[in-house]
Amino acid sequence: MRDSHFEYFKTIVGDNDCFNDEAHIQAYCYDATRERAYPKYVVFPHNEDEVSKILRYCNDNLISVVPRGAGSGFTGGALPVNGGVVLALEKHMNKILEIDMENMVARVEPGVINAHLQKEVESLGLFYPPDPASEQYSTIGGNVSENAGGMRAAKYGITKDFVMALRAVLPNGDIIRAGKKTIKDVAGYNIAGILIASEGTLGVITEITLKLLAKPKFSQSAMGIFPSIDSAMNAVYKTMASGVTPVAMEFLDNLSIRAVESKFHKGLPVDAGAILITEVDGSLQEDIDYQIKKIEEKFYENGAINFIKAQNSEEAENLWFARKNASQSITIYGSKKLNEDITVPRASLPKLLSKIQEVSDKYGVIIPCFGHTGDGNVHTNVIVNGGDENELKKGHQAIEEIFKITIELGGTLSGEHGIGISKAPFMKLAFNECEMNLFRSIKKAFDPNNILNPGKMAL
Repeated sequence: MRDSHFEYFKTIVGDNDCFNDEAHIQAYCYDATRERAYPKYVVFPHNEDEVSKILRYCNDNLISVVPRGAGSGFTGGALPVNGGVVLALEKHMNKILEIDMENMVARVEPGVINAHLQKEVESLGLFYPPDPASEQYSTIGGNVSENAGGMRAAKYGITKDFVMALRAVLPNGDIIRAGKKTIKDVAGYNIAGILIASEGTLGVITEITLKLLAKPKFSQSAMGIFPSIDSAMNAVYKTMASGVTPVAMEFLDNLSIRAVESKFHKGLPVDAGAILITEVDGSLQEDIDYQIKKIEEKFYENGAINFIKAQNSEEAENLWFARKNASQSITIYGSKKLNEDITVPRASLPKLLSKIQEVSDKYGVIIPCFGHTGDGNVHTNVIVNGGDENELKKGHQAIEEIFKITIELGGTLSGEHGIGISKAPFMKLAFNECEMNLFRSIKKAFDPNNILNPGKMAL
């Protein structure tokens, strides 16, 4: 039987960019969660006009559409849970359209890879700070849709802090521009702000204007070694309150340290309760020297037993190795990792980590923790045997309890991974019914037929 939808999509993008074969269905049915949901079609648009035509047709025919970048998300945001169309933007809509040196902005299409943009602007003496761990393959469109963070967030902020304007296609095919190239813009509602972190549920982003900074001339990294998690967490918020703002302030607990050392044999302090890895930058060497000295003082005041300063880029890379390889290393503890990215106010970090240890003891599960403590963002990893249903159940119970603790401490369910489908059941912990109804009203205003990425964020 002839598939009229499939034939119509081919008239828009061509025979070589529209597929419903098994190979493409399998390739686009999963993301970093490793869960699977199967689309009926995979379509690769070339430009904004084609996106508009596809959405208009799908809206008229009530076909669900899931925008997709690299599929590197950890919450199932790119999974086509209702089938329909995966709108894959990475193949053709991946150009850096402009780097405006005078106004220090870049215009890019959504499929541009984060690291490619960083490399390009840095070659011109500029700087795009947001650096998610997936920067080598995640796309700017996906970063915007999830409001990605990264290690440099402690000083520079996250993706939303660098988005100046967006172009997007609404579900009915209408094309809008939200925001301006100007530094100031308070005319009208902040539609760009609503689209950021909306996980592709409100519109398909087709162009992004990003703020750039001057590239810092100097930087230095250091590591503090602490006898306990509590002493390290106290050092974090007391350092940040001392007048110094590190570029990054990352931590690994003892379980994470041991995992990295077991896998890579880097000479890490396996008896330490925690390590903090930090970096500072600036335009003058004396600024760097002052910041490093102040951080060293605060670390020792809060119980550090050693402070190691990198003297060159190679030593800095060695210091950062443990943090950059923590996620893959902790799989030594079990076959399935329930990875969450809770965030609390920095001063609540000591209590949060203490409570997580209590949850670990209560449910008998291993919970290695590491992450971006400079901005209060902790990656908690409940490790279980994926083939043991009882153990998996205990793991999910532990996650729910950690979420409750986080909310009680004034925190949030997600600092950078988003909600997707994996955290959707817990939205009720963080938002009351009035707030959830407001979210649903916004969704209805943008997407009355619920064709865009349905089933996400409990909407």
